[in-house]
Amino acid sequence: MKFPAILLSAGIAALTLATPAKADEIVGGLYVHDVDTVLTIAGVEKGADVQIGWRGGRIGKTPLQPYAFVAVNTAGDTNYGAIGLSAKFGDKIFIRPGLGLAVHTGSARKFENDSNDRLEFGSRVLFEPELGIGARINDRVTIEASWVHMSHATLFSGQNPGIDNFGARVSFKL
Repeated sequence: MKFPAILLSAGIAALTLATPAKADEIVGGLYVHDVDTVLTIAGVEKGADVQIGWRGGRIGKTPLQPYAFVAVNTAGDTNYGAIGLSAKFGDKIFIRPGLGLAVHTGSARKFENDSNDRLEFGSRVLFEPELGIGARINDRVTIEASWVHMSHATLFSGQNPGIDNFGARVSFKL
């Protein structure tokens, strides 16, 4: 359990040092946890996720921005932290796809078909694609609807329960 926390901390520190502070944003949101979609076996875990994170400025002239966040589940189920890159397309109205890696506190056991009381992710480290659609409120504040998915993409077994979380987040430019 200590190694994933150290890895996540090192990743956040590296991303923070690589980006000018003037373009950073603080991001916070509230998500419905374990939503039923075609990508998951849902309804196993309960509660909401409270998310807080950081997003860096653009990398050079690209639309890419590094990000890091943690999400805590209100029901005591799977918590997670992620680091990755997102890209913002548009200004007043925008779309923001992202791709990262997440470390979670849920079960890392291999998924078994007869297990329906616990999500078994099959790996401690998961892919974390996400998609946001948002609007700029003013020069420093944006709001967006967001989807966060976590799974191992069937790399560790033929089954992959995954998890989808849907919510809203607000970002404040520093």
